[in-house]
Amino acid sequence: MTQPTMLYLDDLHPGMRFISGTATIDAEQITKFAREFDPQPFHLSDEAAKSSLFGGLSASGWHTAALTMRLLVDSNELAGGIIGGGGEMNWPRPTRPGDTLQVHGEVVSVTPSRSKPDRGIVTVRNETRNQHGEVVQLFVAKLVVPRRPPD
Repeated sequence: MTQPTMLYLDDLHPGMRFISGTATIDAEQITKFAREFDPQPFHLSDEAAKSSLFGGLSASGWHTAALTMRLLVDSNELAGGIIGGGGEMNWPRPTRPGDTLQVHGEVVSVTPSRSKPDRGIVTVRNETRNQHGEVVQLFVAKLVVPRRPPD
């Protein structure tokens, strides 16, 4: 089995795009995550969620974020891993039971560090989309990415 080619800061440029694999979420996963991490009624029961803003069972935004991270890690090509340096996250629509999620990423900027020449910051716009192409999470992430080591 061949190792995938790792991408360093020097390999990245604005406009580069990435697409992850997929993950399908079901009601049991939604309620299990909610019981442990976000036990609000609209994440715990379809019946309780019907009278909420969501109108039915929906995954916690943090569950969507965790699934997004898993998809990113599974498809990661960045040398050194996915090391967060901040970002902004939005959930424009809920993730529902039966949704199949996929992350579409685009490099927005690449900035070599002035104080640490062995790395830099890459800003990536990640859209987590459902099977209908609707964005359920938008995450603009700042990632710390190493530069290619000298030969």
